[in-house]
Amino acid sequence: MKLLLNCLILTIFFASCSKIEENNDPIIGIWKHTVKTATNTNKMVIDNEEYIFNDVYLGRFHGYKEGQIVFLTDFKWTYENGHYIVSYPGTDFPNDVLEMKETEEGTMLIRSQGNIFALKTN
Repeated sequence: MKLLLNCLILTIFFASCSKIEENNDPIIGIWKHTVKTATNTNKMVIDNEEYIFNDVYLGRFHGYKEGQIVFLTDFKWTYENGHYIVSYPGTDFPNDVLEMKETEEGTMLIRSQGNIFALKTN
């Protein structure tokens, strides 16, 4: 009787679980950018940027100075009309509107103004 009850409970449990939609967007992964000036577009004094995009439309930004993380924040991302929009809730950072391009240097994200946002790492 216990075995039958356990089987019934397991059947109900697995039947009630919804399937999580798989996200295979090419933006998912780690993207990096070496800052060529003393400050980046957000006026932070850093020398490297790292963006980690995950499959649930969230991510994390790391700002590095001489190999040490000096700033980090979470972000959200969406894909609309051929562009990625990255927003940084809880900060005063403006949204980034990005387009993905394949070049000889690799896959890169370009800001709507035309400058490089980041290169995808392998």
